[in-house]
Amino acid sequence: MEKIIHRADNRGYANHGWLKSHHTFSFANYYDPARIHFGALRVFNDDYVKGGMGFGAHPHDNMEIVSIVLDGSMEHRDNTGRHEVIRKNDVQVMSAGTGIVHSEFNASKTEDANFLQIWVFPKERNITPRYDQRTFDPAARENTLQVVISPDATDGALTLHQDTWFSLGDFEAGRKIDLTPKQSGIGSYLFLIDGEIKVADEVLTTRDAIGLTDYEKVTVEVVKPAKFLLIDVPMLN
Repeated sequence: MEKIIHRADNRGYANHGWLKSHHTFSFANYYDPARIHFGALRVFNDDYVKGGMGFGAHPHDNMEIVSIVLDGSMEHRDNTGRHEVIRKNDVQVMSAGTGIVHSEFNASKTEDANFLQIWVFPKERNITPRYDQRTFDPAARENTLQVVISPDATDGALTLHQDTWFSLGDFEAGRKIDLTPKQSGIGSYLFLIDGEIKVADEVLTTRDAIGLTDYEKVTVEVVKPAKFLLIDVPMLN
């Protein structure tokens, strides 16, 4: 088994006043040659946006983009005419493909919002841009893994143009969860949203992460009540 640890206090950080952003991988003005990507997982930003503020219209292409709101709500608009509000327990997916222009603003004028912005390399370039969004019941991830993105849209999950799985879990202290690779060539990246766990002989606390490759099974021990996001992605050469 190979593992890589990303500690919460060792991420890139940018404070723009209206936006405070933690970058797990190289992004914008943060560059670390050892942190370019984990397989097909290219960007993992932990963003805090002040009320009434946000990202003005900007373009993307040839990237699969996922937004998961942890607190508050974000308002999305794009050049296809799509206008949505993404709330806590919502997951948004956007295939940029040949090109899309969108904006993201805090939907509240007064309350801060916190969301995860995640980019995944697509398995095919220059596809037709696509948008989808779904609300997932938090009760369905109590002491289990709730799949919210999968290649075949299993059990109402969303899909990306990549062989990847996103799963959310909310576990009580004392629980144990066994993780196994989805298929050959897949690595697992676990981001601890809140709490404390032990995995692969490493203790992780809030906002720590671990990447695992070349393993058959690993057990996650929940030390303190924990919420986490598990991303399974192809490991690129």
